[in-house]
Amino acid sequence: MKAVWIGVVAASTLLLIGTAQANQGLAQSSGCMACHTVDKKLVGPAYKDIAAKYKGDSAAAASLAEKVKKGTKGTWGPIPMPPNANVSDESIKTLVKWILSLK
Repeated sequence: MKAVWIGVVAASTLLLIGTAQANQGLAQSSGCMACHTVDKKLVGPAYKDIAAKYKGDSAAAASLAEKVKKGTKGTWGPIPMPPNANVSDESIKTLVKWILSLK
């Protein structure tokens, strides 16, 4: 029985790692990683900093999705984030969910 639980935990861990890598790949292919990284400020804020800022905010996902789609300025400093109209709404929702899950 212990071996079964170890297998379940290992499979779950691999699934989560695979999902995180897939979402980071989506961020890369969507052009997001040109200005952002997971854990350090580049041109824009680190994704972990975004997650920390909006932790516990139930409206964050919708608000951030709109900012990603339409662009924004002034939230994190003087450099504006351009609109990302070429990224699908579904991809944006996936990316925002992933960003908000980071710790």
